Amino acid sequence: MRFFAAMLLLVAETTAVADTATVAVAVASNFHGTAQQLGEMFRSRGDYGVSFSSASTGKLYAQIMHGAPFDIFLAADAERPRLLEENGKVVPGTRFAYAIGRLTLWSAAPALRGKDCLAALKSGNFNRLAIANPRTAPYGVAAEQVLAALNLADKVRDRLLTGENISQTLQYAATGGATFAFVAEAQLHADSVPAAACSWSVDPALHDPVEQQAVLLVHGADNPAARAFYQFLQTPEARAAIKAAGYSLPAPGQ
Repeated sequence: MRFFAAMLLLVAETTAVADTATVAVAVASNFHGTAQQLGEMFRSRGDYGVSFSSASTGKLYAQIMHGAPFDIFLAADAERPRLLEENGKVVPGTRFAYAIGRLTLWSAAPALRGKDCLAALKSGNFNRLAIANPRTAPYGVAAEQVLAALNLADKVRDRLLTGENISQTLQYAATGGATFAFVAEAQLHADSVPAAACSWSVDPALHDPVEQQAVLLVHGADNPAARAFYQFLQTPEARAAIKAAGYSLPAPGQ
């Protein structure tokens, strides 16, 4: 009897999951932790489920262009959503900015504890500097712009360590593979990130704004869960969570 009761419960749970419409979200690596928090808030409403696939913005863009079945794309830039829109992959009129990213120079190296992070970088007395791949990661582009603005690009070129995405970039510095890393400030809010030895919040004037845009993809046009999550992202509740995670907020409707 216990066996049959357990089987009936399993069938009931499976049916409940199957009956719940789910939105498939492609999310840039820097925003993955925040997206998970938003996902919990969204699920708590009890109507729909949500799943996330995380990678660099450039890699996700390529997957979507080749037919990956995502419903929503949370990019780390404005360029890829615009290109998807131009290529007919986006529901017209759904592209909007959901966050403005902040860049931070960060180190976990014990020798730099309490030191001036920027001065230490300028001194040249370090092993490696990690940045995200600028070909696929908008935060990597911003890091290159900062190095150029500081006249450090040529000085650090032979010591650059390129992460596939911004998550791997942080990992390099957190595990000692690099002395420094240019990372998204929001990443440093995670409990799993070790304490910083030093950090420097980059002056936004040193790089182009990291405007992160979202789009409702054509694949999700008829998915009620996708429509609901898209609308949820623009609610005061979601925007407050995004701000608390370390992002600046664009003006509503931007």
